[in-house]
Amino acid sequence: MRGHRIWVSLILDLLAAGESVETILEDYLGISREDVQACIAYGSEMARERFVEIPLEPAGA
Repeated sequence: MRGHRIWVSLILDLLAAGESVETILEDYLGISREDVQACIAYGSEMARERFVEIPLEPAGA
């Protein structure tokens, strides 16, 4: 996030672990709800641009 020393991946990890936006805002003073929304949007964009090949059968089958 611009102007902050907090990684986008940290915010996404916290959200994935079940932390609420309110808790994140309380724990990381100086970031806004819009910053958290920007992290989510960035993560979504990164996921959309990447394709991961998933084998249909387990390895060694």
